[in-house]
Amino acid sequence: MTPETRAWLEATGFTVKDESMWQSALTHGSMGEKRDYERLEFLGDRVLGLSIADWLYAQSDAPEGKLAQRLNAIVSREMCAEVARGIGLAPHIRISKQARADGGHDSDNILGDVIESLLGAQFLDNGFDASRALVRDLFRPALESGAGVAKHPKSALQEWAAGNRRAPPKYEVTDRSGPDHAQTFTVRVSVHKVGEAEGTASSKGEAEKAAAKAFMEQFG
Repeated sequence: MTPETRAWLEATGFTVKDESMWQSALTHGSMGEKRDYERLEFLGDRVLGLSIADWLYAQSDAPEGKLAQRLNAIVSREMCAEVARGIGLAPHIRISKQARADGGHDSDNILGDVIESLLGAQFLDNGFDASRALVRDLFRPALESGAGVAKHPKSALQEWAAGNRRAPPKYEVTDRSGPDHAQTFTVRVSVHKVGEAEGTASSKGEAEKAAAKAFMEQFG
């Protein structure tokens, strides 16, 4: 690990003890090394989810459905990537030249994955309390902005269709391009005898969300 990366980690709020583990947390699979960020990402995803769920439960008397709605918005891949960009993560990701040339260093999927892998490393090196405190610091703008308060576009469209006695919306992937680590999806959503709209994003789920939002803006 370079001195610059270690200094950036510590300035951001991470506490580095086992340097080799943190090196793995920043290593993309395209590097072809024995250890990359995938296992730590798996762990960090759970650390993030529990930390945000704990915060929401303590701060709100909202029912389970509303809490889940906010949780899903705050821990989404899109939000994780936004946090990653905010702290300047991209230059510190160890990724192959080809993957970087393909846009991998700015991919929502990769940025989101690495944020989670770093939280996994924080948990293993420093425990849950320190990890939860860091999550609250890094995700505070999302927590305080009301992210997830509004209904998810797909849920809103589903309810709109039912309320207007229309068939349920149908989603179809119309285009999928780019390398595996930086794919772009285009999804079309249609409601019978009403119309259709499309959305494009770096994951199928986000493209469906964008399509549903576009549909509601046009027909809702």
